[in-house]
Amino acid sequence: MGSLPAFAQSTTGSIFGQVTAGSGETVEIKSTTGISRTVTVDGHGRYNATELPLGSYSVSLLHDGKVVDARNDISLRVGSGTEVSFENAAAKNLGAVSVTANTTPPIDVTSVDSRTVITAQELTRLPLARSAEAIAQLAPGVTNNSGGYTGPTGQSLVSFGGSAASENAYYINGFNTTEPQRGLGGLTLPYGAIEQQEIYTGGYSAQYGRSDGGVINMVGKRGTNDWHFGGQVNWEPEFAQASATNTYYTNGLPASPVAGNLYAPNSKNRQWTTTYDAYLGGPLIKDKLFLFLAAEAARQDGNTVNEVSNAKPYVNYHYSLPKWYAKLDWNITDSNILELTGASNKRETSGTIYNYNYGTLTRGNFINDDDRTKTGGDLYTAKFTSYVTDSLTFTALYGKMKTLNYDVPGNYDGSLTYLSDIQNQNPALNGGNPVGNSQVISSLYNPNRHNTTDNLRIDLSYQLGSHTLTAGIDNQNSRAIDQGSQTSGPGYYWDYAYTTTPTVALIPNLGVGAPANYPGGATGYYAVQYVNSSIASVRSAQRAQYIEDKWQVTDRWLLSLGLRNDQFTDYNANGDAYIRQRNAQWAPRLGFSWDVNGDSSFKVYGNAGRYYLGLPLNPALNAAGAYVATQQYFTYTGIAADGTPTGLTPFSNPVSPNNTYGVLPDPKTVTAQNIKPEYQDEFILGFTKAIDDQWVYGAKLTQRILRSAIDDYCDVPTIENKAAALGYNVSATNSCYLINPGKANTFTVADTSGVYRSVTLSNDEMGFPALKRKYYALETFLEHPFDGHWYGKIDYVFSRSYGDTEGQLRSDIRQTAASTSIDWDFPALMSSSNGAQSNDHTHQIKLFGYYQFTPEWLVSGNVSVVSGNPRNCLGYYGPNQTDPDGYGSYYHWCGGQPSPPGTHRLPWNKQVDVGATYRPEFAEHKLGLSLSVFNLFNSQAILNAYPYYQISPGTPDPLYGSAVVRQQPRYVRLSATYDY
Repeated sequence: MGSLPAFAQSTTGSIFGQVTAGSGETVEIKSTTGISRTVTVDGHGRYNATELPLGSYSVSLLHDGKVVDARNDISLRVGSGTEVSFENAAAKNLGAVSVTANTTPPIDVTSVDSRTVITAQELTRLPLARSAEAIAQLAPGVTNNSGGYTGPTGQSLVSFGGSAASENAYYINGFNTTEPQRGLGGLTLPYGAIEQQEIYTGGYSAQYGRSDGGVINMVGKRGTNDWHFGGQVNWEPEFAQASATNTYYTNGLPASPVAGNLYAPNSKNRQWTTTYDAYLGGPLIKDKLFLFLAAEAARQDGNTVNEVSNAKPYVNYHYSLPKWYAKLDWNITDSNILELTGASNKRETSGTIYNYNYGTLTRGNFINDDDRTKTGGDLYTAKFTSYVTDSLTFTALYGKMKTLNYDVPGNYDGSLTYLSDIQNQNPALNGGNPVGNSQVISSLYNPNRHNTTDNLRIDLSYQLGSHTLTAGIDNQNSRAIDQGSQTSGPGYYWDYAYTTTPTVALIPNLGVGAPANYPGGATGYYAVQYVNSSIASVRSAQRAQYIEDKWQVTDRWLLSLGLRNDQFTDYNANGDAYIRQRNAQWAPRLGFSWDVNGDSSFKVYGNAGRYYLGLPLNPALNAAGAYVATQQYFTYTGIAADGTPTGLTPFSNPVSPNNTYGVLPDPKTVTAQNIKPEYQDEFILGFTKAIDDQWVYGAKLTQRILRSAIDDYCDVPTIENKAAALGYNVSATNSCYLINPGKANTFTVADTSGVYRSVTLSNDEMGFPALKRKYYALETFLEHPFDGHWYGKIDYVFSRSYGDTEGQLRSDIRQTAASTSIDWDFPALMSSSNGAQSNDHTHQIKLFGYYQFTPEWLVSGNVSVVSGNPRNCLGYYGPNQTDPDGYGSYYHWCGGQPSPPGTHRLPWNKQVDVGATYRPEFAEHKLGLSLSVFNLFNSQAILNAYPYYQISPGTPDPLYGSAVVRQQPRYVRLSATYDY
């Protein structure tokens, strides 16, 4: 075998092989882009050419400089080794050259990782939504996230192996495009510009890190020595879309219902989408300089009828989703290559807002223009590759990315106050009909709000006999500029609420008393005034070094021995470092591949590795920031014409459960001492076996164990009390502290004289369980490689993801505060928290493939059947249903009973997508007409259910158990494609 694989998340592949040992033999490798490399066959008859750009190659065996055998049409897969061997070639007549097509074995015995590669050809055949995440869900163990999280341009995100949706990494042509503030998605390529997409579900190289979920690596197309161009039109018409399912109150009615038990008339939502694609690629200078350009313009129009409590009842919207991609490849010499990449992926929205009559289900009068938003962004990269010698390869990549968060309201009226939950108004004061106003803006943003990232990678690879030694650095800097928001109107908004136990104090420990003790509160109705402000700029620096040895121990055994070292530093709004994780964070990566039969027909492989995840920028804006988030409680005796409460009597001061009063904490006190990054250990053992030249099957066992996490701890009084017990007089201004949850933490606090003191709390003193997130899975598959007629694959995954934390997010409550979730804030919030976590799906069955009936007709299908994730019930704390921390109905208690996650389950979600393509012979198969139907049987299973059992102690929440996120209803896509 004698091969050494290419590297994970790279843009390259490798070609290796075996020939009969002899003298004077070399192998010449040529691509359709003019790249030519000649490598020497070693004394064992092995050769290996690494770091080859993706494309089509011819491989020739030379004896004393003359071609004696050749293979053509060799296509590489990203990160993979492709075997091209020559048997008994040296004994052949040198004048009789044999040329054959690609006979690539079905099993890549050079890889020790777990991944799925989808090529451009497969993308054109399968019925898929046009996003990187939809492609990723073809891989086993990858599911749509359960929190309804979306990426920078609105695409639905995915979960890998039970991890949170923020714990994945995204790459384009080797550059990390992950959104830096919360880790929610990343920039992706125009669909028609994707050459290959690599989906890593585990076991990747030490060269890469900053992910303990999975990796989506996209490699764009490049120009060749032949000019090609083409285009595509896609239309998803309104008339071919099924209606969505309405949402109703499921647990009683609010005080002032707008339309009886109707909450959201989703069936009245409509949308239609048109997408135009075009591409052009070819040589500017043959064999030297190549260009590829692609552009995509998608337009989506429609209307959304929001829930009855929304300040924007009816919205006519227009979305523009422009994308472009450009790549320039310069073969400076046969040994030096320069690649320049530019890409853009944006989403621009606008709309108009109208009133809506929920009784007659008709649109009313115009209210205002909706916000104008721009998200997504641009990136530019340069990569230089030098084949210094046959054994030594040098690569360097540098790139920059800017992502926008522009959000400006239309015709904003600052004199109006935003109102929330007007359906909870006292019906005795509004005649039974909620009173609102035309203020549709709750929060204001700085128009300059954006993020930036730069990434530098330098790699050096050296082939030393049976070893390929690689070392390098991976440095990344990220900034969040003017992120955060502030409350609209007069600087506050009103939220209406009520309780059925008005004589009971709402939050005694915060000084929030019983409404009945104040004028207008005897019937339990009250209003809360919210004040929020959090605009700031912050940054982070992430550094890494690695070394790796790919060791071909024998012809059948390959060992991968890697070690990565990560360092993370994060800075607050003043530019001061509040977390320094600069000590060695060693991440070993160990893997093996055993070619059992020596002919690539049966592979046994395994992998053990540690994966560190850097802290997103988000904590610098809250736990380490000077943000304001207060609430003040009032009773009221009237409601003004603009919907604001009148006759106000406060029954609390402005309070904050998290002590968030706008004071920037001392950066030395923000984090626990010697805090460790989040990291996970992973273990994989599997096999892949060819039954014959038509079928391949395999199985794999995976275990993932979260060893450390970072989250915020907000029980400041416990720290102060421990400090007092130690003799320190401390009064903290911190809102929350960043800790390693589930273990002892030592805090740095300043006493009243300004002296820093160390205060240690054991995990028992903090009142927490041990940190736990564990995932295990058994994956099996059966695959029929494409034989010119059909391709098919079926996967089954049995898995469990369980513990007392999901990771960086809380999907059941759709919380986006990565690494500062509600978990671990106070002990009561972690009571009864152990169970199946939000992205746990016990069973996953996936079946996809296509059949080429004739050269003109192809049909395809994609089936996913996934068991439901947990449906949580969150209520007030303990048997007495109290609110010890001021968090409301967020405790793992339901009606006075413990309610661990996983106690209830959502139904299975089933998706069947089908497609058909016609490429007529009269157009030389260059013209393609396609029809795709998504969610053929219109399954609209609930993916996320409203978890809050109560709106106040003893008062049921009418929405408990209702659908928050459902499967997208059936829709149809019509396509016309022309490729020349």
